Amino acid sequence: MGLSARMALRTSLLLSGSSRVASSHLSAPPLSRQISMEAQSVATQLSKSGLLRTQGLVGGKWTEAYDGKTIKVNNPATGDVIANVPCMGGRETNDAISSAYEAFNSWSKITATERSKCLRKWYDLLIAHKEELGQLITLEQGKPLKEALGEVSYAAGFIEFFAEEAKRVYGDIIPSTLVDRRLFVLKQPVGVVGAITPWNFPLAMITRKVGPALACGCTVVIKPSELTPLTALAAAELSIEAGIPAGVVNVVMGNAPEIGDALLASPQVRKITFTGSTAVGKKLMAGAAGTVKRVSLELGGNAPCIVFDDADVDVAVKGALAAKFRNSGQTCVCANRLIVQEGIYEKFANAFSKAVQNLQVGEGFGEGVVQGPLINEAAVQKVESLLQDALSKGAKVLLGGKRHSLGATFYEPTVIGDVNNEMLISREEVFGPVAPLLRFKEEEEAIRIANDTNAGLAAYIFTTNMQRSWRVSEALEYGLVGVNEGLISTEVAPFGGVKQSGLGREGSKYGLDEYLELKYVCMGNMSNS
Repeated sequence: MGLSARMALRTSLLLSGSSRVASSHLSAPPLSRQISMEAQSVATQLSKSGLLRTQGLVGGKWTEAYDGKTIKVNNPATGDVIANVPCMGGRETNDAISSAYEAFNSWSKITATERSKCLRKWYDLLIAHKEELGQLITLEQGKPLKEALGEVSYAAGFIEFFAEEAKRVYGDIIPSTLVDRRLFVLKQPVGVVGAITPWNFPLAMITRKVGPALACGCTVVIKPSELTPLTALAAAELSIEAGIPAGVVNVVMGNAPEIGDALLASPQVRKITFTGSTAVGKKLMAGAAGTVKRVSLELGGNAPCIVFDDADVDVAVKGALAAKFRNSGQTCVCANRLIVQEGIYEKFANAFSKAVQNLQVGEGFGEGVVQGPLINEAAVQKVESLLQDALSKGAKVLLGGKRHSLGATFYEPTVIGDVNNEMLISREEVFGPVAPLLRFKEEEEAIRIANDTNAGLAAYIFTTNMQRSWRVSEALEYGLVGVNEGLISTEVAPFGGVKQSGLGREGSKYGLDEYLELKYVCMGNMSNS
């Protein structure tokens, strides 16, 4: 029996034992059965393509957990089990680190052109398998297939961009102060990188870190979220097919505390890059101090979306809709607070609510679906808790406000009004499809409300006044600002926050700097006499 056939049989057995929908989803059995059948079909096709990997990758070998333990990967739309993957811990992580360290000695020494060629081949394979990767993302993460396919293109873009930038890691020659000396600066790879990635963008958050790391000559140990490891494993499989040597890319998943502790404790790991919550980021930052590792942290956000009286309402509604409801509101740059000037408040609220009402909710493979499920029950409960707090303090539901009739982890697209900046929903990341509307009178008040947070990742402005757009963009304490646009992320521009939203930048030419060390070389006694 060939590899694909074995994987297909394994997947079939796993799915046959988990086709029953979650109890909270029993209210809609026809749709549940349809989703389960669609999921089975997709999983079977992925098995045939060889992309449904269910083992970790250590030193170029697909590896089970040493103690045989596994964890389930569930479809968030149904609760059905897609596959079982190894529940790895410290021992497996240390072996992955050793493999990465050994591979670094050779990978860092090959030419930038050779590394560029490997990355370019990886990009080509990601694009060639765009459909399967998109289906896999929808299967384990839940986002609509159209969004998932967009993520694959976005993710592949980082690999393409850094394949090109690999050949542009330039040093400097410094004019010397003494005639017999020559001074220059080299840029060299940091070393082994521990990359810890979240579940909301299971492919793009990997390539945004691994692309520049590999381009610079670093090697990586990836720890994907236990909720969405299958996409990471598929990407790793394609990296092998692209000719990236064994040990350069490693993937471990399972016991997050043990894996994190091993990455932090190892002196062979010289950098940690993390995307996730501020609370975990702080722990990683503290833990990295023991071996003085470099850290890049892309942490939580609390994005304001300011709509001024002079805004084009159609543009503002379209932009706010995209900034708020993409991925069911589960992005770190989602518009968490819609701060609307009082002169346009009612008009905007009505137009925005009407647009939100037209959003089709459903399982990610459904035709016309633009909002899928939340990632799990805990995510739904958090949304409910924040909404209840706001309502108890005077907010009003303008649209939605409860779990969707589909059941399970589906939640209605929701708009609430009369929100103030003291409510929990304004202070914490919602990470769900709830849009809170706040009023303001003057520009200075809007800036004060927007900046009244420990977060500083993304912000949005809608105005037709050019002077105001410059003035407010400069006043906002955020790393990214969108003006009259709700979707601003791209591989060619720097991504990252200020304050407690993190350290460092990803993407663009600046993203390379996070994986490079500067070495100053002074050559003396260079006089001819």
